[in-house]
Amino acid sequence: MDSIIVTGNGPLNGQIPIAGAKNACLTLMPATLLSEEPLTLTNAPRLSDIRTMSTLLQSLGAEVAQMQGGQVLALSSHDLVSHKAEYDIVRKMRASILVLGPLLARAGHAVVSLPGGCAIGARPVDLHLKALEAMGAELELRDGYVHARAPSGLRGGVVEFPFVSVGATENALMAATLARGTTVLKNAAREPEIVDLAQCLRRMGARIEGEGTSTITIEGVDRLGGATHAVVADRIELGTYMLAPAICGGEVECLGGRIALVEAFCERLDAAGIRVEETAAGLKVTRGNGRVRAVDVVTEPFPGFPTDLQAQMMALLATADGVSVLEERIFENRFMHAPELMRMGAKIDVQGGTATVTGVERLRGAPVMATDLRASVSLILAGLAAEGETTVSRVYHLDRGYEHVEDKLSAVGARIERITGQ
Repeated sequence: MDSIIVTGNGPLNGQIPIAGAKNACLTLMPATLLSEEPLTLTNAPRLSDIRTMSTLLQSLGAEVAQMQGGQVLALSSHDLVSHKAEYDIVRKMRASILVLGPLLARAGHAVVSLPGGCAIGARPVDLHLKALEAMGAELELRDGYVHARAPSGLRGGVVEFPFVSVGATENALMAATLARGTTVLKNAAREPEIVDLAQCLRRMGARIEGEGTSTITIEGVDRLGGATHAVVADRIELGTYMLAPAICGGEVECLGGRIALVEAFCERLDAAGIRVEETAAGLKVTRGNGRVRAVDVVTEPFPGFPTDLQAQMMALLATADGVSVLEERIFENRFMHAPELMRMGAKIDVQGGTATVTGVERLRGAPVMATDLRASVSLILAGLAAEGETTVSRVYHLDRGYEHVEDKLSAVGARIERITGQ
């Protein structure tokens, strides 16, 4: 099992290219199931989750080819051979549930295993199922699988989510493109990944209005065609690498970034004393001398502060001047990185969904263990600012969401290396 060794090495300077969004790409790939014609995705991230989704689609009969070093995905589902997403593949990644809506909409039936993924809370799929039921689907949970039928096809309906769910919005949006009549999604997620999906589906011939707002209207069509679509920049990778100079000092330009993707996050950085400016090529992040200021953070659905940047922000605030309070409102059990940061000298008190962080002047290197995807990179960021050497184990989580972390950070002056097989 691989590990990553990080040694604190002072300020970082240079440029870091931001990859296409993992969460967007994992949503766009199942859209191929809606059409017999090819779908080409450019600016795709090169991650293990993308390979897992490729394997899942191929098990259904889709063709998936990686080109230009994996940054272009050519997909075709002209001849599906199966409508069952097996447990052995689905258990590796929660996004696998996103094949349910497209399969059901196109074929009228689907059998999909209940998914797996990071252990950061229950994250039930009931909202996905209720949305499909509102479009006429007949569903049964049996032996760990969702058995879905729509013998006469899906029909338009009104879906009102009791709370915002990105995945459920995505599944319902894709299914509704081939449903008869009009579907209205109320209290829909507003994330950039939703907007990106809607834009791709529109290129395929879907009739969609309102993406980026809380109400999305879809007029079903008889069939969708092929398209070529560029995956939006990964706002979570963007925010993560913006925190590298914020923690270590220096000036780093994140190529491909836009403030609109991370506006609430940028507001918290500004409050902490970190300067962010938009450039022609991306976002430039600068931290001057001295400690950052303590700030409070509340995670919320987009356009609020992203839950997927909470762990990384905690690493920054662990060395802030003062006391910060982080409130996690999206997922329960998402402070598992706190005990690992405490091994490095951080002062953190977790009570339920709230973590109180009292900043220290300097963290100390220590052996730590990654517990999930975002926690893994938060420990690497903490190691960049720590005195001495930090060894992060179980970094297979990291490879699910960040490509070439060592190369990107080394290029701006970090001392970081991967040790294979430990």
